[in-house]
Amino acid sequence: MAEQVFAELSTEILDLKKKSNAVILAHLYQRPEVQDIADFTGDSLGLAQQAAETDADVIVFCGVHFMAETAFILSPDKKVLLPEVNAGCPMADMVTADALREKKKEYPDAVVVCYVNSSAEVKAESDICCTSANAVKVVQSVPTDKRIMFVPDRNLGHYVGLKAGREIIYWEGYCNTHDKMTAEDIRKAKKAHPKAEVLVHPECRPEVVVLADQVFSTSGMIKYAAESKAQEFIIGTEMGILHQLHQKCPDKEFYLASKKLVCPNMKSTNLEKVKWALEEMQPRVMVPDAIREKAVGAVEKMLVIR
Repeated sequence: MAEQVFAELSTEILDLKKKSNAVILAHLYQRPEVQDIADFTGDSLGLAQQAAETDADVIVFCGVHFMAETAFILSPDKKVLLPEVNAGCPMADMVTADALREKKKEYPDAVVVCYVNSSAEVKAESDICCTSANAVKVVQSVPTDKRIMFVPDRNLGHYVGLKAGREIIYWEGYCNTHDKMTAEDIRKAKKAHPKAEVLVHPECRPEVVVLADQVFSTSGMIKYAAESKAQEFIIGTEMGILHQLHQKCPDKEFYLASKKLVCPNMKSTNLEKVKWALEEMQPRVMVPDAIREKAVGAVEKMLVIR
């Protein structure tokens, strides 16, 4: 029954998409049926960049609020819709522009490196942005005579500091989903699947990261699994990624490292909400010009780093 409903809704969505010249983006943590109707699936920044390169008039971002903001920052001439207006990110909410401004007063000489999982206002107060995939290179690009303040994810900041060999002033933020996973969860998964390689996201706790065979962003995990000769993998990130892993690697086995790896915000978008967004051209996400101009500068500084 559910499959029939999904099929009918998908057909209606694709028709509405065509009529409005829209492009649909779905983060890898979204529900499988939402990923299936998307033009592009992937990480947040990569999706925003892909949408910017299209001639679409409308971007439907199936993700969370900061992702839709980033899409608007890169495509201010397009309408950006977030099907579930209340889909937020607890980690992004752990840092505000006001709080960051106060912290910068304590460390006036520090370069602020801002994870893209943050609001447009926080990006505007930062010197340079980064993703989980390029964070090490971004930190390495900072002159060695400068201190680094990393916001908002302490776990990613810890990982990056070790890999880049730099001292970092960490903001005490974290991903509610990744931070739930413990070292004991990994040990149990390895005991249950001794032949499997362990892949985890750098948003995980340091004691989890050290037990992993590889540490990757979500898109990095998919690329690695597809190219690896290994046949079994323990996956330490949000469960939504399993859909793409099974599609890209149907001959391989994937085991979720913990049942805790479910993000309720990412799961709050469904096909009904995508359809409604396209019908009503709501809810729209916009960023004021003054904030967008500063935020896009921090993003563009990151994009030149290779």
